[in-house]
This record gives sequence, C-alpha cells and structure tokens, in this order.
Amino acid sequence: MTDTEKPLNFIQKIIEEDIASGKTTQVQTRFPPEPNGYLHIGHAKSICLNFGLAKKYGGQCNLRFDDTNPEKEDVEYVESIKNDVKWLGFEWADQVKFSSSYFDQLYDWAVYLIKEGKAYVCDLTQEETREYRGNLTEAGKNSPFRERSVEENLDLFERMRDGEFEDGARSLRVKIDMAHGNMQMRDPIIYRIKNIEHHQTGDKWHIYPSYDYAHGQGDAIEGVTHSVCTLEFAEHQPLYNWFIDNLPVPSKPRQYEFSRLNVNYLVTSKRKLKQLVDENVVNGWDDPRMPTISGMRRRGYTAQSIRNFIESTGVTRVDGVVDMSQLEFSVREDLNENSPRAMCILRPLKVTLWNVPEENSTEYLVAPNHPQREDMGTRTLIFDREIYIDKEDFQEEGNKKFKRLVIGKRVRLRNAYVIEADEAIKDSNGEIIEVKARIIEGTLGNNPEDGIKPKGVIHWVSAIQNVDCEVRLYDRLFNDIAPDAGGKDYMESLNPDSLEVLTGCKGEVSLQSPRTDIPYQFEREGYYFLDADSDYDQDLENQRLVFNRTIGLRDTWDK
Repeated sequence: MTDTEKPLNFIQKIIEEDIASGKTTQVQTRFPPEPNGYLHIGHAKSICLNFGLAKKYGGQCNLRFDDTNPEKEDVEYVESIKNDVKWLGFEWADQVKFSSSYFDQLYDWAVYLIKEGKAYVCDLTQEETREYRGNLTEAGKNSPFRERSVEENLDLFERMRDGEFEDGARSLRVKIDMAHGNMQMRDPIIYRIKNIEHHQTGDKWHIYPSYDYAHGQGDAIEGVTHSVCTLEFAEHQPLYNWFIDNLPVPSKPRQYEFSRLNVNYLVTSKRKLKQLVDENVVNGWDDPRMPTISGMRRRGYTAQSIRNFIESTGVTRVDGVVDMSQLEFSVREDLNENSPRAMCILRPLKVTLWNVPEENSTEYLVAPNHPQREDMGTRTLIFDREIYIDKEDFQEEGNKKFKRLVIGKRVRLRNAYVIEADEAIKDSNGEIIEVKARIIEGTLGNNPEDGIKPKGVIHWVSAIQNVDCEVRLYDRLFNDIAPDAGGKDYMESLNPDSLEVLTGCKGEVSLQSPRTDIPYQFEREGYYFLDADSDYDQDLENQRLVFNRTIGLRDTWDK
C-alpha cells in the first residue's frame, strides 16, 4: 500500500479539513521536549508524528525546548535531544527554539493579566496552596490574597522578578474558578520564584513561568497551527485555551491529543530512568538496555526500524500497551534486509583438520555479504588447518535433534567444506579443549561423492588469522511485563541476566575494519553492532573491538 493509499489517522483528517476550509494555509507543528533527561521510545512517536505531519502537508516543524524548570535541565540533555531528532531522520525549521527566548514576552503578558484583574500574587505556601485547591469531590476556596489591588500585584510581581524574595515565598496565579470541575482551572500558578541560574539565560531571571503558561504561548508566538501532544494533556486543554483567549497573542493554535506509546517490559518515566542512571544500575542514559533513543541507537537499532515500528502502532485517542515483540519484529525485519553478514565465534573451541597439510594450508574463500543482495558484494574468508567453532556446536554423542558436529558425523562449515569429527581432546579436568576432524575432499560447494550428507551447517573462523573481540549480550532490562504498574517497585523486576560480557571471542578477518553504520548479522548468532567503547585504527595489533548484541535471530523470550 502506498503512502497515499493508507487510511488517514484522526489528526490527518483534521488537518485536511482545515486546509480544505481555508482555516489553515501553512501547516506548522512543533516538537517541544523539556531538556530534563534523554528522550525515550515514547518521544520517538511524538517526533515522528509532528515532523511527519509537517512533511506530509508541506509545512514546517519546530524543535522547541520547553525549558521552564532550570533545576532539572542541562545542556547535555539539549544536545542529546538534537542528536536524537537528527538521527531519526528529521530536520527542524529555522534555528532551534527555546521557551526561554520568550521569557520577556511572557513576563509582559503576565503584567497584562495583572492589569486586566486576571492575575494576582499569592503568598500561600505550597502546602497551603494544595489545601485551598480542594479535590475531585470538593471545591477549592479562594486564596486570601486573591483580591489584592492591581497596583500591589504589579509591585510585588516586579520585586519577585528582581530577586527580592526567597524561593517559594510567593507565586503569581491567574483568576479562573476555584470551584471548577477541572482541577487545572483552579487558579493555577503561572510563575514561581526560583533563584537559580538558567542554562540559556544565566542569572537574568529569579522567576520562571509554568509549563502550562509558557507552552501555549510559545505555540502562538511561533504560529503553530496544530499543537499535537499526548493524551495526558487533554485535561490541560481548557487552560491552554483560556490563555490563548485571554492574552493578546499573535495567533490562535489548537491543541490535539493522541495516545502515548506504552510498550510492555519497559519503564519510560524520566524520573525512574534517571534513578537507574544515578544508582549505576545501567551504564548511563545510552546504555543499550535503556529505552532511550540513544540507548537503542547504541544497541544497534536503526532509525528506519524505529520509524517502521512507530508507524505500525498507529495514531489514536485510545490508550493501550504495545508488545515488545512488535518493536523487536521491526528491528529484525530491517536488519535482515540490510545487515551485512559475518562470522564470529562467541565461545571458541579449536578444531584441527588433520588431513589438511601443515605447510601452505591457508585457502581463501569467497562468501556473499548478504545471501539475497548481490549489490552488497562479497568478502574473503580465510580457511586454515586450525579453525574455531562454537563450543555449543560440538557433542561427543549426539541425538536426532542435534544437527551439529558429533564424533563420527558430518557437518558443513558455512561457505566452506564438509568435515567429519574423529576425536575429542580433553584436559585434566575432562573438559574438551580440541576436536580432531577431517575435511571431506571435493565438498567445497558440493555434497560428498559418497552420498553421506552432512547433518547441518555451522559457522567457523580461522584459528590462525582472526579478530579478537569482546561481545556484550544484552537482554531485556526487566523480567516483569509491567515493571512499574500499580505502584510496584520496578527495581524489584530487574533482570539479573540483562547483560553478559564475553571476552576472547573470535571474528573473521573482515571485521578488522568494521562498519559503524549498521549491525552485522553474525551468522547463526544474531545481530551485533560495534559499540562506542571500541578502539580501532590502522594499528590492528592494538585495536579493541566491542560488539553489542542488538537482537537475536528469532524471538526466544520466555520460551
């Protein structure tokens, strides 16, 4: 089905109706993250939707940081978010924007509200404010400071701006209705005193606007036509509209909500992800077990696979949970199509092919980089008298289900000869340390002439010429399908086997100069991506190669 044939989601229908009616002439969207952590898979859906809508309808999408809470924000997060958006394949319109760039205008509009008698400085403490607010079944009550004069409010608000008061001593609130059924409308706070430097504005401000106040006005300043956000902001929409209706803003944006992306076996709360980082449960925000975009990138997920996954989940107003296997299917599907092949032995066992001459035993074989894609070319395999196979591919005595190497039985080496095992050599502890075997002559690309066919195919590398590497086997970070649901302690659901590190792995020589743009399929093992911890250059003697397991060849979780 082509893009034009795909059924429209509800937001696309709204946009097309707005264009047809003339209400919208130029589509303008925005992606407005708060720079208080790294982006996760849920943010990827918002990125794809906002930038995708702009692209589909010939409009523009801004990247705007809603940086109204400097206590929790950092330039590191700003840069990581920019990198994530670019990596996913999107470009924002004009320059990166910040809500902090509008602080002067927001302050002037707050003064406007005070002069209109619609805002007041309140001296209630945070706890008192909560008490006065009421609850879902009881109306709130007016603050005793609600009827301050315009002159007094202007004076106090200016002094708040100038840093005269301590943090939390006062706030600026708008007058709406303390008995309103929507708690968001009960005289919400739009400015708090925070005597803290801001990563963009330095020490200029001692007061900072609330997200609800800054967000919609940022949309209005930028001429956003369709302000798309997740469903939890639906109850904020009346407040969003109240500000737009009660301020002299240059445009009238409209907010639309869609269901957020929830994936089982994941935790996506920024607070909880930060705890995992701070308590060293994981090795940073980009740990390959993290659901962050940077973590998935480091693990080897491709931008295309994430975009495909996002598209497969659809855009609706109904909350639900997507199975992790749906994400993993998208990753496998993309990597199977695009990943070059290589062979790597994770747990090496030496095999000596005794009927290969010791002198001049090296043979150069040619193998495709991808079995279905001639455009990806070929690679050279080095075949020697001594090779490595995986320990799990050998048994002294097999059974009907074991289709690998067994004493007296045959297997084919991938892209090479058929061999037959003759003897297992053991150490003093009885552990197998070597296998004696022989190649069956004339079997390079052919079946044995004696008609005895091999039981299976196994991978291998030369034991004389190969690449040493470390392999990190990553798995799901949590064992629980819903780690933090119902108030559960998600830390108790951590998977103790989410990372296994293997050293002394042996890769084929083509991995000496590894690709950094896409994972390899290590044949018969899975997909593996070169990690940022690798250290490699032309000095092959001193290089360190580290590969992360992106995903297995098939879904074996909980089976």
